[in-house]
Amino acid sequence: MLAWTVAAPGPVDDGPLRAVDRPLPEPGPGQVRVAVSCCGVCRTDLHLAEGDLAPRRPGVVPGHEVVGRVDALGPGATRFALGDRIGVAWLGRTDGTCRFCRAGRENLCTAPLFTGWDLDGGYAEACLVDEGFAHPLPDDLPDEQAAPLLCAGIIGYRALRLAEVPPGGRLGIYGFGGSAHLTAQLALAQGLRVHVLTRGEHNRVLAARLGVDSVGGAEDVPPEPLDGAVLFAPAGELVPVALRALDRGGTLAVAGIWLSPIPGLDYAAELFEERRLRSVTANTRRDGEEFLRLAVRLGVRATTVGYDLADAPRALADLAHGRFGGAAVLHR
Repeated sequence: MLAWTVAAPGPVDDGPLRAVDRPLPEPGPGQVRVAVSCCGVCRTDLHLAEGDLAPRRPGVVPGHEVVGRVDALGPGATRFALGDRIGVAWLGRTDGTCRFCRAGRENLCTAPLFTGWDLDGGYAEACLVDEGFAHPLPDDLPDEQAAPLLCAGIIGYRALRLAEVPPGGRLGIYGFGGSAHLTAQLALAQGLRVHVLTRGEHNRVLAARLGVDSVGGAEDVPPEPLDGAVLFAPAGELVPVALRALDRGGTLAVAGIWLSPIPGLDYAAELFEERRLRSVTANTRRDGEEFLRLAVRLGVRATTVGYDLADAPRALADLAHGRFGGAAVLHR
């Protein structure tokens, strides 16, 4: 089968991905094999390819927004039948026994494995998944629409919750790519006022088209104080900017797994008056289940740009250079 591996992490334009021909993987106990129909292209894949996130093992296959059909069952796998359509997301396995897993906080597991980082992901014609960590997909979600929901959507949903914006409140979104454009729809559908602050022209156009309340530059001051904000851009220099935009008691949630260094904070201007800064770490399976149901009910729709699986390096480069708005999706 065709698979793309992270051969030599480095600048995306230097070709860190390598196409390889691998045998189809055989599912182990409790696993199923997924014949991949499409896979979303996440900024985390870019961080992995460029070395911001060090690969957990040589030759790993990226991709953790995977949609496909079960085409092989491992010993003891009974949750799905052959031909079932499922999604494979970022959280690939937890130990199930640490203090965080026992408390229902598996996103903080002390020994997790992640799809496309520890485990081979969906930049391939097939991948494996532990059946307990796969997501059944609603019939009315087309494959290309479903793929970005499996990470961009889920992590945006968790970040929005952690930003703790009250009903009818004012949300700031910093950066506006695959995750943010889904989160904005969710927030608008729930009655929040949404202010988008981003540098990319394609992303500003998309934000305006989705009907947000205002669109500005990444370092602009929003038209009203924010009750909460989510930082999607991996830019540490925007943390003080977003904190200054918060009203008293507001929360900034940083949604990315990687962030450039944060410059020194001014306590009085940026943290005092009970402003809060918190990170968002992975997600739980429950987050995924809740978000997928909510996305269907509220009509959240991904804006997607399709690429052939053979063009995975170009999709990553286009993401890096901001050549599209929304989310890229690889098709087999």
